[in-house]
Amino acid sequence: MSPTPQQRRAARHRLGTGQGDAPPGRRGPSGGRKKPITVDAIITAAFGIVEAEGYEALTMRRVATALETGPSSLYAHVVNKEDLDELLIGRLCAGIELPEPDPERWREQIVGVCAQLRDQYLRYPGISRAAFAAASSNLDTLRVGEGMLAILLAGGIEPQAAAWAIDSLALYVNAYTLELSVADTRLGRTGGDDWVVSREELLRRFAALPHSFPQSKRYAAELTAGTLHDRFDFTLGLMIDGLPRPR
Repeated sequence: MSPTPQQRRAARHRLGTGQGDAPPGRRGPSGGRKKPITVDAIITAAFGIVEAEGYEALTMRRVATALETGPSSLYAHVVNKEDLDELLIGRLCAGIELPEPDPERWREQIVGVCAQLRDQYLRYPGISRAAFAAASSNLDTLRVGEGMLAILLAGGIEPQAAAWAIDSLALYVNAYTLELSVADTRLGRTGGDDWVVSREELLRRFAALPHSFPQSKRYAAELTAGTLHDRFDFTLGLMIDGLPRPR
């Protein structure tokens, strides 16, 4: 008797996402051989959809169409859309390189891991949506959490603070990349000229504010300074520097 999708999922969480031997190829509409349906094939097709159309376009039915099969074929391997989301994030996390924790460089190391995760998410528009509200048991995702915890502990961060910090840092990375994805989507829909405001235009608008906005008028240059990645690094720094350490 073949294992159920739930049993397959439990096995993946114990052993990783390897699928073992692939099933035989399928017969295509023209009589040719099609690639077999596997978890890896489902993940790859899903990423192709997200890369081309954004995360909002990703559905089990859409993946099935891309693989020239029906949704029921997918459910023999993936439990549901939430399971697919977990697999997608796991695949991205598998590409994260974790350094050996160094008490002298822990701050630089944790920022580096977050930046890698940011860059992975930015490859696929809106993919960080899949990481929200998820308590993953995927081994590739858990590996990144393990590495981040080891880095923070090496830096002398108290264990409870380190544990909560991982959630906060991941949430910030998710939100940051999602905002960029939303902005890019708007650019694509409008052609870029309808709503994007340059820094020069922002400064002009701040200068034109009424006197009831004294701080915004005075610090307009600071409010509009820096690149998005500058702000990313700055915010991570604030979060990390605020972590309690043993006295």
